[in-house]
Amino acid sequence: MRPYEVMVIFDVELEESEIRQRLDRVTDLVKAGGGTPGAVTHWGRRTFAYEMKHKTEGYYVLVEAVAEPATLAEVDRMLALEDAVLRHKVIRQPEHAAGRTKRRAPADRAALAAS
Repeated sequence: MRPYEVMVIFDVELEESEIRQRLDRVTDLVKAGGGTPGAVTHWGRRTFAYEMKHKTEGYYVLVEAVAEPATLAEVDRMLALEDAVLRHKVIRQPEHAAGRTKRRAPADRAALAAS
């Protein structure tokens, strides 16, 4: 299992309930793949620096998840096929950034301190 972040930009013409419904499908897909969905952060409406698909604004949402790579590949595929998604990006987080640092053995710490 690896930590991921999924940034999704939805069309602003969608209702809040429709956005939540699409996000529920993402979290359900993560759960079905044996993963654990994390926090879902709604950033809200933002103006683009340039036009995307003839739109000047989008609704940003950040979804965190811990899952297998195959599960997030399926999430990526689902979001690519969704008409209401203007853009999306799936990013694998480094272990230390996700709060899952690996502990060093005492011998490794002593060797590191000596050098």
